[in-house]
Amino acid sequence: MGQKVHPKSVRLGYIKDWDSRWFDLKNAPRWIEEDFKIRQLIKNKLYSAGIARIVIERMGSGKYLKTVIYTSRPGVVIGRQGQEIERLKIDLEELTGLRVEITVLEIKRAEIEAQLVAESVAFAIERQIAYRRAMKKAIEKAIGGGAGGIKIKVSGRLGGGEIARTEWLMEGRLPLATFRADIEYGFAEARTKLGIIGVKTWIFKKELFRKTDADLMADVKVVDKNDAELLAAKDSSALGLATIAAEVESEKSKSK
Repeated sequence: MGQKVHPKSVRLGYIKDWDSRWFDLKNAPRWIEEDFKIRQLIKNKLYSAGIARIVIERMGSGKYLKTVIYTSRPGVVIGRQGQEIERLKIDLEELTGLRVEITVLEIKRAEIEAQLVAESVAFAIERQIAYRRAMKKAIEKAIGGGAGGIKIKVSGRLGGGEIARTEWLMEGRLPLATFRADIEYGFAEARTKLGIIGVKTWIFKKELFRKTDADLMADVKVVDKNDAELLAAKDSSALGLATIAAEVESEKSKSK
């Protein structure tokens, strides 16, 4: 059996950075649990917003909390006139008892973000779309979006089978042992009537020696307050269209 290592943990200090940016040995156990609860709250509250990553920074001896949300649909996170983000800020302050600042960064290319790809495949499986079809479609989009390679693995009672099994598809390169290779990893679960199906995704973007500030900002865009209202209206309408399209796709697959 091969020894599996998370693609991000093995690259920390080379080309990757930590998602929790603070250091305090005395409060470490409490803050680790608190960070987990913060991410869980944001993800459950805004699951449809396409959140790929949540970075947490603590400042002023732990009195201030800064949360950076990387999302493909910033309009859903911000809401109309900033209502959603204000509610989220209040919830986080009640959970932590600290002063909270929230920054929203828009992901420019969602098709090559591993976490979002895994969630899209899981969503398609929940909508009773064939898992192979969902995987192939995600791979085509990722390669077309500029990914150097992609691998998607699904596990569980695939196709309604009585015995659980694992299947995977891959295209392009995936140099997991090369530390300078920028590889994203994502995991999601599809909750079906027959049980849970796990989806894992690895996406190889490019090779680099160390991400500069320019490289980091090239993947995202800071959301301007003036554009918040327009983005909220755009994302809410797109969410409705996506739901209708998924239902039509599901009906087609059932008729076949």
